[in-house]
Amino acid sequence: MKRIALVGQPNSGKSTLFNALVGYRAVASNFPGTTVELLRGKGLVGGEPVEIVDLPGTYSLLAGDRAEQVARDFLTSGEVDVVINVVDASLLGRSLELTLELAELGLPLVVCLNMMDEAQHKGISIDANALSELLGVPVVETVAARGVGLKRLLSAIPQARPARPPKYAADVERAISRVEAAVRPVAQAGALPPRYVAIRLLSGDPPPESLARIGLAGEVESAREELARARGEDPALVLSGERHAAALGLFERVAEVGHARVSWRERADDVLMHPFLAYPLLALILFGLFWIVFQVGGTLEGLLLPPLEGLSEGLASLAGEGLFSQLLVGAFQGLWAGVAIVLPYLVPFLFLLALLEDVGYLPRVGYLMDALMHRMGLHGKSVIPFLLGYGCSVPAVLATRILEDERDRLVTAALAVMVPCAGRAIVVFGLVARYVGPGWALFLYLLNLVVIGLAGWVLKRVLPGAGPGLILEIPPYRLPTLRTLLGKVWLRLRDFVVVAWPLLIGASALFALIEALGWTAPLNVGARLFTWPLGIPGEAGVPLVFGILRKELSLVMLAQAFGTADLSLALSHGQMLVFAGFVLFYMPCLATLAALGRELGWRRTSLVLLLTTGVALLVGLVLRLVALAL
Repeated sequence: MKRIALVGQPNSGKSTLFNALVGYRAVASNFPGTTVELLRGKGLVGGEPVEIVDLPGTYSLLAGDRAEQVARDFLTSGEVDVVINVVDASLLGRSLELTLELAELGLPLVVCLNMMDEAQHKGISIDANALSELLGVPVVETVAARGVGLKRLLSAIPQARPARPPKYAADVERAISRVEAAVRPVAQAGALPPRYVAIRLLSGDPPPESLARIGLAGEVESAREELARARGEDPALVLSGERHAAALGLFERVAEVGHARVSWRERADDVLMHPFLAYPLLALILFGLFWIVFQVGGTLEGLLLPPLEGLSEGLASLAGEGLFSQLLVGAFQGLWAGVAIVLPYLVPFLFLLALLEDVGYLPRVGYLMDALMHRMGLHGKSVIPFLLGYGCSVPAVLATRILEDERDRLVTAALAVMVPCAGRAIVVFGLVARYVGPGWALFLYLLNLVVIGLAGWVLKRVLPGAGPGLILEIPPYRLPTLRTLLGKVWLRLRDFVVVAWPLLIGASALFALIEALGWTAPLNVGARLFTWPLGIPGEAGVPLVFGILRKELSLVMLAQAFGTADLSLALSHGQMLVFAGFVLFYMPCLATLAALGRELGWRRTSLVLLLTTGVALLVGLVLRLVALAL
């Protein structure tokens, strides 16, 4: 089966194009760095099945971080038949630098000029036919978010061919030719173009595995030193500058820049990114999100809960008192709890989160948060795992791959798992916002930011170091389509339906079995290590334990443990605050633990668990004092 790779710079629309070609299988966000591993799907080209692979966004084939290394290694693996280079047409001059690197790689290429609507908005007109003639490959204009040009793109794939590699200045070409002659026999045997290998070695990138042991270090260093003496700077910078000049030369030959259209998108940042107004507006937007989720979720829960509770009571009376009957009733309670308690808050939360992502506000939140990042000794790319954490902690942990420094990866992962994911949001909305008020839910989120900041400040001193400065591409504001938003909500909701809902049903049945066997009391006694100092009833111990599986479980099991969906009959407002505050920070779910173990190793993962659980206990104690004072 033919394999097609989607390659492009971050935020060029690769994942949007991937979803359009294979169906919604990837969360495509309007900020860079969200794809951190290979995503695969099936499609049809000319009636023939093909595999389409979405690679992590990369600015260069010289691997600067692990995500870029994944993209580079896949392209040089020999497993790719065709490359679709997804180019942000509104940033054509910069984007063509990667195109020229792909030309040096020698794979069959199709250039996809995506976001043509953004280019027109900026007053940029592009002659796609002229660009096609200069590169020697098909060039297709698209607007992937609206499905424009996709049929033309698919029809161009059979015409893919290697692009013409750029020619550089004479001294640079001499250095390339010198190394190329030395590596040609082995490079050709490894199915890599000798010119690509020579440029990679001259840039100081580690050689491919097939060349690592043939003793080229002396020849390469000699060529690098000669080029460095001639130009007075590092050869990597020389090659980058030559490629940059070639890309701008192409841009000037195929594009004309006129007057940009000024609209609400340009004026919005005058307010939303104002040095003083931005922060109260951020708080207002967050409060609006909580209020809407609370209103929608509370309304839906009020409509769904009474009939489902009545159905559960009817089933319990019919089932009788046997062990099997109790298991059946417990499983049904988990089923209706997912419908009546979790989904009413989860769906509007995911929808509004997707809206903030696709409009382009979340990257601006990252920029506004940079001051807090500086306090923690983390800058730049660390903001991306934090933002992803509000959806799910697993991609947040995986996104730490984009960080070059091991210390930054450890600190960022440790702090990112404290960001309230969608599962923890359910606990906040379903417990605090519903019974105590949406203002207190916002208070917990603000407290979460403060605690993460303080934890980062401590880790900065325990693990000293300085991250790079903030380099974050701020995308333009966009109006997402309803289809795109619903597709993204379904992708994130599917995880709940496929993974969490069966866990709810199974855990509820298991809880019923534990109750029937009389094991709840000793388990709750074991959990008194946490429930007693926090001042919450002992019956909450088992729900906290089950919450390690999925954070939503702690709320569902809480209702089951007290035998009522109206938790105001079992907990005071202060106890609700303490319980939700503890859940916000304590041990991540099992899926996140697996991701931490894979990315950091289990020794460091155990340190993260100790940190998060200790912080959770400390926050719970502080909230208990606050509740007593109020």
